[in-house]
Amino acid sequence: MFRGTLSKRGVRVTTGLGKYFRQIDKNRNGFLSQAALKEALKVFHLEIPEGDFESLWLILDDSKSDKVDYGEFTHAIFGEMNEYRKAFVRKVSFAYMKLDFNKTGSVPMVDVRKCYCAK
Repeated sequence: MFRGTLSKRGVRVTTGLGKYFRQIDKNRNGFLSQAALKEALKVFHLEIPEGDFESLWLILDDSKSDKVDYGEFTHAIFGEMNEYRKAFVRKVSFAYMKLDFNKTGSVPMVDVRKCYCAK
């Protein structure tokens, strides 16, 4: 859907949606309900007519599970990453795994300090 260069607002919405999806995913399963997706779009002023939303939902929920993988949602909207971005994500993921000693999904500053010296 979005191809080419995103506007500054587009970048903010994209990163904001990802952050919002992770915040509302309380059980951390990576899925959104229909109501949660509708609310997320509303929060970011991306409201679409009900008929269009229903069509979008049918496309995204092709397994008919009444939930959508938000990773697949972002992929459907923004397309495949190029090789440079994939390599960057792999590097960042590897670094994050090293920092997340307790495998909690968050890294306190004290753990960052154990691995990084700014001198």
